[in-house]
Amino acid sequence: MNSLPRTIPEYLDHLRRALAGADPAMIQDALYDAEEYLRSELAENPGKSEAEVIAAVASSYGAPEEVADIYRDTEVTVQTALRAPGPAVRRSLAGRFFGVAADPRAYASLFYMVLALATGIFYFTWVVAGFSTAAGLSVTIVGIPLLILFFGSVRVLSLVEGRIVEVMLGERMPRRPLYSVRGRSIWQRIGDMFTDPRTWSTLLYMVLMLPLGIAYFTLTTALVVSAITFVLAPLGAWTGLAERWFGPGDVVLRGFNGAPLDGWALVPVLLVGVLLLFVTLHLARAIGRGHGLLAKHLLVKTAQYS
Repeated sequence: MNSLPRTIPEYLDHLRRALAGADPAMIQDALYDAEEYLRSELAENPGKSEAEVIAAVASSYGAPEEVADIYRDTEVTVQTALRAPGPAVRRSLAGRFFGVAADPRAYASLFYMVLALATGIFYFTWVVAGFSTAAGLSVTIVGIPLLILFFGSVRVLSLVEGRIVEVMLGERMPRRPLYSVRGRSIWQRIGDMFTDPRTWSTLLYMVLMLPLGIAYFTLTTALVVSAITFVLAPLGAWTGLAERWFGPGDVVLRGFNGAPLDGWALVPVLLVGVLLLFVTLHLARAIGRGHGLLAKHLLVKTAQYS
């Protein structure tokens, strides 16, 4: 059995190596939890060294390798419990195409695409206004504290966005703040904040959310409105509701050749609308998966930066 580390940074380094290959979000949570636990134990035993505290808690909290195994097992259990039940597996092409209607993740992704416009505007405004203000005042005595507070707020917002992404898009994101080595001077920790690639990738993500949010919202609105229109227009024509609501002759559906559509000629329009609804759900689910991977890549600290 490997000897126990003698300091908290060594323990965390061993734990990081033991978790090599695991989900980066889980590694971030594990490092944060381990440090919090060890620091609290060290504070409760002021007369003991770090080595003595680590040796004492090894039997309760566990050695790094044991903690890593526990986190891997717990992660599988928790993810299985939290995962929304997916649609039944269908082998036929038609079954897979229409089965998306029973997938909760498709609807959640669709809602995220609509919500992304509001979050994108907020993130972009916060980053541009906050960074420009803090950077512009950096030559004064209040500029540096403002810049530090701004970067701290960005880290908080990244956690909030991570929770939204995990709940709606199903991508595992951190549930704890970013782990940072303690025992360093305030200037060293400020320097770490400025030199951490994840700080700048988080800013990039929040700036990108504005054009992405506009694109997602526009695409979702256009597809959903078009599909609903194609479905309701024939139904309104057949039932006479269109004439009652808009007046006779005010609503006329025409084909590609300009000829009015009526009766059975409206069936293809209805079918196109139904198919477009399912295509929209498939597209939303695919975009949700892609955006989840983008968020994971830009917001989560990977092992190479740890």
